[in-house]
This record gives sequence, C-alpha cells and structure tokens, in this order.
Amino acid sequence: NCTQATEFSLAGFPEDPATQVTLFLLFLLTFLVTILENLGMITLIRVSPLLHSPMYYFLGNLAFVNLCTSSIITPRMLVGVLLGKKGMAYAWCMAQVFTIDLFLITECFLLATMAYDRYVAVCHPLLYPLVMSPERSSRLVTGSYLLGLANGVGQAIGMSSLLFCGSSAIDLFFCDISLLISLSTSDTTLSLVILRTASCFLGVPTILVVLVSYVAIISTILSISSAEGKRKAFSTCASHLTTVSTFYGALIFVYLIPRSDSSRGVDKWATVLYTVVTPMLNPLIYSLRNQEVKEAWKRLRKI
Repeated sequence: NCTQATEFSLAGFPEDPATQVTLFLLFLLTFLVTILENLGMITLIRVSPLLHSPMYYFLGNLAFVNLCTSSIITPRMLVGVLLGKKGMAYAWCMAQVFTIDLFLITECFLLATMAYDRYVAVCHPLLYPLVMSPERSSRLVTGSYLLGLANGVGQAIGMSSLLFCGSSAIDLFFCDISLLISLSTSDTTLSLVILRTASCFLGVPTILVVLVSYVAIISTILSISSAEGKRKAFSTCASHLTTVSTFYGALIFVYLIPRSDSSRGVDKWATVLYTVVTPMLNPLIYSLRNQEVKEAWKRLRKI
C-alpha cells in the first residue's frame, strides 16, 4: 500500500521572516560574487599568457566546477528562502543528486591532481615539463570529469531504487543522497553499497594523494637551506593548500565524523560551507595569495 512520494520538502529553511531576509541577501551576494569571480578567473586564465601552464589549466577547470556547483544549488536556495517554496519534485531532486555528486567527485580529483602537480613542481622541477605535459594534463582533467560522471550515475541509480512512503522532509537546502537514504522506507542496501563504494574508491584516494603529496612537499621544503628558497617553494603551494583545507575539512566534518542528532544543525551549515561558500572563496584565495595571478590581473587592467 505504498504511495511513492512525488515531491520532497526542503525543511532546512528558517521560519522567522527576519532570518529569511538576512539569509536571502547573504546567499544572493555569495552567488553573485561566486559567478563573477569564477567567470573572471576562467577568462583571465584564457587570455593571460602568464597563466598558460598546467597549474592554471587545472585551476580554470576548478573554477568551472565551482561555477556549476553554485549554479545547481544556490538559485533554488534563493527561491526557497524568498518565496517559501520548500517543495522539490522527485525528478528535480534526482537531477540535483546526479549533478551535485558528479561535480563533487570531479572537484576532489581536480584538487588531488593539483596537489600532484605541486609535488612534481617542488620535488622534481627538472622533470616537470615532461611529467606534466599538455597531453597528460588534459588526460588527468578528462579522467576527473569521467570519474565524477560515474559517481553521479551510480548515486542516481541507487536513488532510483528507493521508495519514499513516509516523511519526505529533508532538513537541508538541497537534495543530499545520504539524507534521502535515511528517509527511504525500502531496502537501502544497494544505495548504501554504492555510496560507501564511491567514498572508499573515489573520495578516500583523493585525500591520500593530497596528504602524500604535501608530506613530500614539506619534506623537500624543509631540506632547502636558504630561507628565501623555502619561502618561494611554499608560496607555490599556499593557495592550493588553503583551498584543500577548506573543502576537505568541511567534507570530513560532515561525512566521516560520527554525528549525534543534536549536531544536525551544525552539519547543515558545514554542508553550506563546501557547496556554497567554498566556490566563492577559491578564486579569491588564488587572487590574493598567488603572485602570478595578481600580476596577470594588473596586466589585464592596463590593456
């Protein structure tokens, strides 16, 4: 006698009108800044000869992924906060799960690729042109998108097997696969297997690549005798390290640390951090901390 839910209620929005207005203005400002910054970063990388290197090729793709992630989530959040429209059709929720999981894993692999790029640049600078050739860089980026696509398809398949006969309220601003699994009234074995397999074989390896790369980078930097040499070597990694710390810190906090029911409100805002705030921060971090990006902006303004 199960009647499948045709709509989900996004219950993460506050009820207080003053809070709703404040959140709407904050989300709107964040979204506009995110769009302008990431489009600006993509344009700058394309037009500036200073930034035609593998590191900035990866950064341009990261900006594109951040642009897509923000465009998938934030406009729907704005509509929900401003108009109070909490309902989302099952088909749209399915599409959101697919696209979010696609770009989430793509970003993980791009960040891991950027960490490997910095490892080669710092630890094996003479081999850098050979190891990070344009062909290999292109294959690494293409592989990141393909693995992201595989994750999105897998999570969508897992969600399509679920039935929702009871509560359809999601205590979040968007459709999240882990919350949807907890709401399902059917057998969730397939969905959980797909989710955990993706975490183990797609998410965890990217974290390990980042950790191993930076252990080697730090070891190499510490072996440099001059303070100026250490500073220059570290400056090439500082922006990426800041981006990685913000993104993976929020992911680990939400998905890997055991939570209690009382901490769900904190989880909600940690999720907003890596889906809404981080896409805005990434280009800002690279613009403020990277000397080559700052120089490219100066040259562009003089044209």
